[in-house]
Amino acid sequence: MIFEPKIIGFLCYWCAYTGADLAGTSRLKYNPNVRIIKIMCTGRMDPSFVFKAYAEGADGVLVCGCHPGECHYIEGNYKTMNKVPLVKRVMGQLGIETERLRLEWVSAAEGEKFARIINELTDEIRELGPLDYKEILSK
Repeated sequence: MIFEPKIIGFLCYWCAYTGADLAGTSRLKYNPNVRIIKIMCTGRMDPSFVFKAYAEGADGVLVCGCHPGECHYIEGNYKTMNKVPLVKRVMGQLGIETERLRLEWVSAAEGEKFARIINELTDEIRELGPLDYKEILSK
């Protein structure tokens, strides 16, 4: 049986979520492995959201927001740029591959880019295999 990863995507409402919607309305083909959670801004995403996703069974997490300089909340995506490396450092200390977390910028007009990102991330997580978060925490 082929492993199918579960990926949680935190998408900003203004750009990335609209880009994902464009991918859908354009009928672009991409893997159905991502479960999207709409957030108003990636700057509002708390690092605990990533670890909760892993604790609830996610094998990977995608954070998608507006391109730098285009945030509807002025600097939310700059805050995210600073948070993600810190989250990855904690992941590494816990023994979780940092490749399981990906940060991308997707505008409302980039449906094709969104579909490509989903396909790439799904393939990368598939190669890594399932994440046994409970096992990692028990060490």
